Amino acid sequence: MNDDIIKRIDRLESIDAIRQLAAKYSLALDMRDADAWVGLFPEDVKVGNGETGRAALRAWFDDTMRQQFDGTSHHIGGHIIEFDDPDHAQGVVYSKNEHETGPEWVIMQMIYVDRYERIDGRWYFRRRLPLYWYATDLNKPPIGGRKMRWPGREPYEGGYHDYFPSWKRFWERSGPDESPVAPPAPLERFIETMRGGAGAPKVRVR
Repeated sequence: MNDDIIKRIDRLESIDAIRQLAAKYSLALDMRDADAWVGLFPEDVKVGNGETGRAALRAWFDDTMRQQFDGTSHHIGGHIIEFDDPDHAQGVVYSKNEHETGPEWVIMQMIYVDRYERIDGRWYFRRRLPLYWYATDLNKPPIGGRKMRWPGREPYEGGYHDYFPSWKRFWERSGPDESPVAPPAPLERFIETMRGGAGAPKVRVR
């Protein structure tokens, strides 16, 4: 078998393994299996506040899930995966979520912006950036601005459109775009092309 075929098979297997990561993340989260969930991240995962490691991430998971939610369900949608090299990739994943939180049933639409890394033959999340369009009680459509509307909190923006500058440019125009149509994005550069060199937004995590 020649090197090209081997590389293509490896790429296909890597795509499937990364897609499985997103599905495993949702299952472990919704079933509250903290060990399974943190095992999807590398041993040196950054947790925040200067903390690193799976033990610190598991403590964060336990506190967050116990304090905020009675139950959750995360439904994975479209998943774009692009490779920087054979052992590093990035992706964008749609997720539609439901949360039982006290007396309210909160629905959410979001995307995850991911970085993946293969370590010792196994793919992990190196980083997940959650970007939210809305969160609201099932019976309260989130019309208007500040669509992140958690019970007992002031509404805020979730950064859903901030990662890709096309949203802002679209609404800055008063009519059709008169510039020349851009050529198709290079292979493995669809996300990067849509980003257009924009900086990463700062997003408030729920």
